[in-house]
Amino acid sequence: MQFQQLQYFVAVAETRHFTRAAELVHVAQPSLSQQIKALERELGADLFLRARGNITLTDAGEALLPLARRILADADTARHEVQELVQLRSGRVRLGATPSLCTGLLPDVLRAYHDRYPGIQLLIEESGSHDLVRELARGALDLALIVLPLPPASPALTAVELLREDLVVVSSPEAPAPGRAPGGVRIADLEGERLVMFRHGYDLRELTVAACRSAGFEPGFTVEGGEMDAVLGFVRAGLGVAVVPRMVATRSGRGLRVTPLARPGLHRTIALAHRSDVAPPRAARELQRMLLER
Repeated sequence: MQFQQLQYFVAVAETRHFTRAAELVHVAQPSLSQQIKALERELGADLFLRARGNITLTDAGEALLPLARRILADADTARHEVQELVQLRSGRVRLGATPSLCTGLLPDVLRAYHDRYPGIQLLIEESGSHDLVRELARGALDLALIVLPLPPASPALTAVELLREDLVVVSSPEAPAPGRAPGGVRIADLEGERLVMFRHGYDLRELTVAACRSAGFEPGFTVEGGEMDAVLGFVRAGLGVAVVPRMVATRSGRGLRVTPLARPGLHRTIALAHRSDVAPPRAARELQRMLLER
């Protein structure tokens, strides 16, 4: 009994027509008929009743059909499992993340992933959450670390909350400390400070500006338009203060004064997202698991 013969048998059983079955499995009809006859000889029983084009299963055919389907399904499963193992030895993962997460969260996780799967190429796209959502929607990314909530009219994404992170104020140690409250810097204290501000489209810019406006003032900027590394460099140079994630301040805080925000403070929620209509490839799912378990 050959695997191919079982494929041909199931095709005829499902179409009840030899010609259509041959088209379905991309083989000439005479070849299909010959293989079915060879299978019947092997089993010692007719599998089909052939009466003027009306094809029906015999009792032997009815008994074989669920077994043949199971064998074919098991073969597909085996092929899929092997392919997925191969994907973990070579391939790529396209991950999007905001620049602050590339600085704070990702280095340790990506090092652990690379140590485990050295053959997987990691392609990182740094951008704001709005841009990353668009890249996910058009299939340019497998996964993305974004800041919740999702922007309005977002495409269908599956987003799993990863962490809730405090924001802090960073300043130059050579400049006067921002704020006077013992519990940290109040948002209202930023009214008298010159801010180093991120570019438009940056989640941290929108969050900081919204908090200042809620406190009743419009923030003033000394420098604006930078990415994370530039903003931290400008703060070290004494050009102003900035509101950044605690994780970034902890990792990149050399030459910076780090001051917490007074309660209730500011926070942001990070989520790991992918398209709802497309399952990420195996290598991406493994990175997803490591991020969720970190």
